[in-house]
Amino acid sequence: MNPRVRVALFRAAGAVLETLPESVDRALARGGGRIFYKVSAEKRRVVAANLAVVLGEGADPARLERLVAASFDSYAQYWAESAKLPSLAPSVISSRFSITQGQENLVAAVGAGKGVVVALPHLGSWEWGGAFLARLGMPMLAVAEVLDPPELFDWFAEKRRQIGIEIAPLDERAGAVLLGRLRSGGIVGLLCDRDIQGNGVEVEFFGRRVTLPAGPATLALRTGAALVVAACYSGPGLDHHAIVRGPLEVVREGRLGADVTRVTQMIATELEELIRRAPEQWHVLEERFT
Repeated sequence: MNPRVRVALFRAAGAVLETLPESVDRALARGGGRIFYKVSAEKRRVVAANLAVVLGEGADPARLERLVAASFDSYAQYWAESAKLPSLAPSVISSRFSITQGQENLVAAVGAGKGVVVALPHLGSWEWGGAFLARLGMPMLAVAEVLDPPELFDWFAEKRRQIGIEIAPLDERAGAVLLGRLRSGGIVGLLCDRDIQGNGVEVEFFGRRVTLPAGPATLALRTGAALVVAACYSGPGLDHHAIVRGPLEVVREGRLGADVTRVTQMIATELEELIRRAPEQWHVLEERFT
């Protein structure tokens, strides 16, 4: 598809979703999710394989199939809700989002003044969490893959800026940008359950050996920033909520590489618990445990 056409289509779809009533958005998302589930046999297989590992051996096949179908609904809902966020009043975001566990962990970490790294899974709608933090006066900096064409990345970044999330491109300058934010006492949010760049560290994740990004552990070890693992969940109803786990003990014990692997394993263990709370909301449509 022509790059300019792609950008125009995304802009048009975003504008439509922002203006439609939420009930229509959600109905369209549910319908789209069900169609995606029915027509994409390969994606169904991949999601089923991922969730089977999460559930563990002996998982009920019927339950697994229900979760697979629900995950497609959840994924479609995520995109619809993300598109709607820029059009919602700050008061609406504040009234429909809550940190149900661990808000004191985040507040204490920010208050320490050394910066905070928030390690997140692709679960629920993390943009709702970032928008809520901005309403609390704790704006978050995140990174995202550079899209083709660049105008598409700029559009996505601008939409997130409108809800209070600053986006830095995931390129050779990203590390310096993140370090600077932490050293000024800010918050950095990093999605870290997928090794997108393929240069992560090997850990055990749901009983399998996989690689996870080294960024959260490396940043915390290099700066002394607090490191918390959190997840945002959709529901109940139109609401959203988050759980923030207590700060991990991030200390240097030896070589930086060994310390990064050790801390990343701690992150993986926390992510497992958060994902198990709502596996159908884990939005990973690529094979994760090959």
